[in-house]
Order: sequence, then structure tokens, then C-alpha cells
Amino acid sequence: LGTVHHFSSGVYAKQMHLPKGYVAMSHAHNYDHLSILGKGRVIVRTDDSAVEYVAPACITIEAKTYHQIEALEDAVWFCIHAAEETDADKIDEVLICRDC
Repeated sequence: LGTVHHFSSGVYAKQMHLPKGYVAMSHAHNYDHLSILGKGRVIVRTDDSAVEYVAPACITIEAKTYHQIEALEDAVWFCIHAAEETDADKIDEVLICRDC
């Protein structure tokens, strides 16, 4: 697993390299956001569904929806957020909903 952080004028992109079999933890946000599957095949699980995506794919994750990503093959996943925070060590504190 490798993570690269991208910051640009109020936009944050978290780029994750997910090896086959890896499951990214479930979490939620207070707002809708886009995620982009740049490479590979994944299953996105929420409380209501499990949907398989094959790259390239652009997915809307709805506000306050807990979601997790399972890599069915090596994958590259981007989470795109509107955020003013530019410190990679603090960004999750701003983005993750603690009481959804």
C-alpha cells in the first residue's frame, strides 16, 4: 500500500496504491465526494450495497455513507475532496466524519 497526497487550490486528492486483496477501512464524510479508480478492479461496499468497478471509473460517494474498498486486483484509487488543509498529517482530521 502506498499513498501520495496531492494539494491544489482548495482541492485535495489522496492517491492510494492498493495491492490485490487489500481492504481500505470503512469511513464516512460529511459531504458527497468523488473517487476515481485509475487502475484495476475493486468492490465498493456500503451499508446498502456492494458494487464492482473496473478502471477507469468515476464514483460519487454520498455524504455520511460508510464505505470501504476491496482491491480484487492491484488498483490505483483517488479520493477527491474540497479542502483547505494542506498538511498530509492533519488532512484526515478534517475529512473523516467522526459522528456520522
